Amino acid sequence: MSVEHPPLISIIIPVKNEGDNVRSTITSLVNTRTNMSYEVIVVDDASTDNGCHFLRQQENPNIKLITTEGIGAAAARNLGVEQSRGKYLIFCDAHLTFENFWIDRLLELVLTKKADGVAPAIASMTEPHKIGYGQKLDQKLGVVWNPNPHRPSPVAILPGGCFLVTREAFLKVGGFDRGFRVWGFEDIEFSIKMWLFGFTCLVHPSVKILHLFRQTHPYTVAHEHIYYNMLRMAYSHFNEQRIEATKKLIVYADANEIEDDVLTSGAAAQRIRYLAQRKRDDNWFFQQFQIPF
Repeated sequence: MSVEHPPLISIIIPVKNEGDNVRSTITSLVNTRTNMSYEVIVVDDASTDNGCHFLRQQENPNIKLITTEGIGAAAARNLGVEQSRGKYLIFCDAHLTFENFWIDRLLELVLTKKADGVAPAIASMTEPHKIGYGQKLDQKLGVVWNPNPHRPSPVAILPGGCFLVTREAFLKVGGFDRGFRVWGFEDIEFSIKMWLFGFTCLVHPSVKILHLFRQTHPYTVAHEHIYYNMLRMAYSHFNEQRIEATKKLIVYADANEIEDDVLTSGAAAQRIRYLAQRKRDDNWFFQQFQIPF
C-alpha cells in the first residue's frame, strides 16, 4: 500500500521481566519492511532482569525507553501513549516476531474507514500452525480464540498481544482503564469499551504475527488483582444482572471485599460517565458476538 504522506505510527511495548525477548522483538520489528514511518515506545515497568538495558546504549532516535516503578499493565500502556506522537497506535507484547508489511496492511483497514481497531492473526511461536483470529468470551468471561474468517471480520476482543487503534478512538474511550491493577482484563475491557462507544474492531486474517505463549507470568499476579479488574469492568459496563453473574465468578477470594474495593475506587462514578457516553449497551455486545453470559 502506498500513501503520499506516510502517517506516523506509535508502537507501544510494555515490558516486565521479559529477558532476551525484548531484544528479539525489537530486532524483528526494525528488520521487517514497511512503507510507514513509526516510533517505538518501550515502557519498562519495574523489571528486575535488566532485559531492557541494551536500549540504553542503542542509538536509534525512533526508539524511546521509559522506566516506571510497577504501575501495572494498563497504566504502562496509557503512559506509553502519553509519551507518543503517532496518529495511530499499535500495542505489542514484548515477545513477538513480525512479517514484512504487517503494519501497512493493518493500517489499510483503518485508512479505508472499515475499522477503528484492527488485530492481526496471532500464531504460536513454538507451534506456528496454531493460529487465532481475534477473540470472543465464554460463559465465564474467559477468552476464546476465533477460527479463520478468511476475510476482515468483526471481533469481540482485540488480543492485547498485538493490535492497532486510532489515537482518536483511544482517547475517546479513555484508553485502558486507569483504575486497573497489575494485570488482567485490560484488552477485554478496552475492546468492550470500543464497541459500546460506537467504534468497530476487526481482525485481518491475512496478516500474521508470531507470539510466545507462556505458561506462567514472569512476575507475580494475584487472584485478587484479576478479580478486582474483572469486577471493575463489570461495574463500568454491565447491567445489574451481569454484575451479579460476574461476582459469582469470584471463587478464590472474598467477593464482597473485592466489590467494596471496586466501589470505593471510583467504579460507580465511572459507570455513570460511561453510560452517558456509550452508543450501544452490553446486551447488544453479548448478543452481537453470541457470548453466553
